[in-house]
Amino acid sequence: MAEALEARGVGAGLADFFDVHQRGSTVATEVRAGVTTFMVMAYIIFVNPSIIGAVADSSGNKLPFPASLTVTCLTAGLLTLAMGLFTKYPFAMAPGMGLNAVVTYQLVASMRLTWPQAMTVIFLEGLVITVLVLTRFREAVMDAIPVSLKRSISVGIGLFIAFIGFVNAGFVTKPSAGPVPVALGELRGVPIAVFVIGFVLTAWLLARRVRGALLIGIIATTVIAVILNAVTGWQAFKAIPGAAMLPERLLGLPDFSTFGRLDFGLFARLGVVTALLVTFSIMLSDFFDTMGTIIGVGGQAGFLDKEGRLPGSGRVLLVDSLGALFGG
Repeated sequence: MAEALEARGVGAGLADFFDVHQRGSTVATEVRAGVTTFMVMAYIIFVNPSIIGAVADSSGNKLPFPASLTVTCLTAGLLTLAMGLFTKYPFAMAPGMGLNAVVTYQLVASMRLTWPQAMTVIFLEGLVITVLVLTRFREAVMDAIPVSLKRSISVGIGLFIAFIGFVNAGFVTKPSAGPVPVALGELRGVPIAVFVIGFVLTAWLLARRVRGALLIGIIATTVIAVILNAVTGWQAFKAIPGAAMLPERLLGLPDFSTFGRLDFGLFARLGVVTALLVTFSIMLSDFFDTMGTIIGVGGQAGFLDKEGRLPGSGRVLLVDSLGALFGG
């Protein structure tokens, strides 16, 4: 379909706007890459609300799953569009899988903040990062860091994402007791079998340099998982809520009940100094997380110059900082 559109000149305007041909790509390739990126990141739609909705705050309130899902989709969709239109780079935006756990288990569970207060921390760190971008300080710091360190950060992020995949597959688990933080899971059952099949299939497709290898692997693994789950009476993935299930309905109204609910009472609860230190620590994590992602993805796509810098990185960093601001 993408090839036909490009052949008829329908995608010529988009190709010119996004400098597709100048970067050695085609509209068809970009369409496949976009679909693949969505499929790879779609798990965040469900995992992010599950993580931030897992703990009740000091008032006994939990974030409603529908509201969290709405905000996750809305911020990811709008900011990805902004990234493409404003920077012309194919970088997708979504809530960070590391920071959401920090907010849930550190700010809410450990420090006993309410959810509006915890989200205010994210809002404030987003505001600080936005100011740093507008003053070009963030870009200067990013350019001053050696390329080797930048690449190591991107490798660390990749390993963390891989670790999340191993945990979700059941390949790695958390022991119920003992000093060991992680342990090898039970290598049996349908989830493990699906994980192995999907991993081997995707690796084989990548080794064969098949176009859309990741997309094919994701779709094939999903189909296999749903079929096996249905054959077992929807019991094969019961330990993973919502996994390998057919949707109950295709459409539903979004839930905006948590939109704009900030609470600056966190300064009274924690104290001004502690609240500022917490905001600063979250900001640092967000600061370097984005840098590692830009270098990793930009290097893989061939966007970096000889010094390992991304041309026009200021615009990319601005959209990212606004993501943290609106996410809070």
